[in-house]
Amino acid sequence: MNDHAAPPPHSPGTEGHGVPLGEALRVWARVAALSFGGPAGQIAVMHRIVVDEKRWIGEKRFLHALNYCMLLPGPEAQQLAVYIGWLMHRTAGGLLAGLLFILPGFLSILALSYVYVLFGDAGVVGGLFFGLKAAVLAVVVQAVFRIGRRALVNPAMILLAAGAFVAIFAFKVPFPLIVLVAAIVGYLGSRSGSRLFRTAGGHAASGAQVLRDEDSLLGEATPAHARPHPGWSLKISAALLCLWLGPVAAIWFFAGGNDVFAQVGIFFSKMAVVTFGGAYAALAYVAQEAVQHYGWLRPGEMLDGLGMAETTPGPLIMVLQFVGFLAAYRDPGGLDPLVAATLAATLTTWVTFVPCFLWIFLGAPFIEKLRGNAALSGALSAITAAVVGVILNLAVWFALHTLFGEVRVLAAGPLRLELPDPSTLILPSALLAAAAAYALFRLGASVLLTLALSALAGMAWMLAAG
Repeated sequence: MNDHAAPPPHSPGTEGHGVPLGEALRVWARVAALSFGGPAGQIAVMHRIVVDEKRWIGEKRFLHALNYCMLLPGPEAQQLAVYIGWLMHRTAGGLLAGLLFILPGFLSILALSYVYVLFGDAGVVGGLFFGLKAAVLAVVVQAVFRIGRRALVNPAMILLAAGAFVAIFAFKVPFPLIVLVAAIVGYLGSRSGSRLFRTAGGHAASGAQVLRDEDSLLGEATPAHARPHPGWSLKISAALLCLWLGPVAAIWFFAGGNDVFAQVGIFFSKMAVVTFGGAYAALAYVAQEAVQHYGWLRPGEMLDGLGMAETTPGPLIMVLQFVGFLAAYRDPGGLDPLVAATLAATLTTWVTFVPCFLWIFLGAPFIEKLRGNAALSGALSAITAAVVGVILNLAVWFALHTLFGEVRVLAAGPLRLELPDPSTLILPSALLAAAAAYALFRLGASVLLTLALSALAGMAWMLAAG
């Protein structure tokens, strides 16, 4: 075998760093169990454990891996776990790290979904979700400000964000098209030499001491399996493509395109390719399609699902599992509704996360070629700016359907504006949302604490109202 042949990708061992795979699994299980608070919190937990505590890799290598994951569609925190797991223990390490990162959230949201459909109308449970909806609205608004501060650094970025908001809110332009246009604008703007199109912000180290790469267990050297091996990359990509799209194609072939499982598989497979900018950006498109086009769930139910994802460990994009669950629960196609819902939730999770492994195993060995690419950085900065506008649309859409009992559509040609009926304002929801916003913005309360207190307030309100 020559020097450029790929080593066997499935032999875990302890590698040169001396960390056994079994020990790594215990660490990844701990990371997964503590992964609350969205991608920022999840990345901070991973940094604290993997870089500061375990000293597996250094700061520079961690940020380099994170920057690559930020370029990809899908949840960057889960992809970062796959990347580091692969870097430490080859394909087996990447697969196990990524699966462990997903498992706690999948099981938690599945259990909450059962509670939701079986007892959601009961006073206490209904109050819990009533409170969560109001708090989630404040959380999404906070996300607009948090991402906006990092992304909207000049007039060009502000204009892109404003254009994206108007396009999706007033003209219902599909999210994938907005991402594509933003990427083209950023790419061309960067190629023109303009300083306006550059990646803004960054991720600071989550500790006072920065671990140098050479002081980490892995060191600065690139493991043999992490070097580009086109043959192996093609093989693993082909295998993951079959695992991803094979079940969807089989369902479509045997059940037809109108079957709810085929629709769920195809729709969320498309989402896996276009979900740049994190879960909040993806939810704007999911809400638009799942509520208005497919009729899988009602507007307020999207907030319920996001409340579940916010209060459980794992990526926020796990909320898609709840959407698939409800889609099949209401259209079981001859199966028991709970069985159909469980299968659809599993299918949704499968087609959402299998591509994440594909992006890492295919691209990670080649990321050195992406470093310093100005045109690619310009495209990324433009996409991030457009995502701010898309998330703002999500916040407005949630506010309309959470705070008001009736929303009217004003249509004129391609223009389609949703406007609330002020007389249908739901005062308890408005008060809870205002209190949650005050806790987040003024008191600096954590998202998890804010959601928990809002849920308790919602339950108290429902009990008091009878």
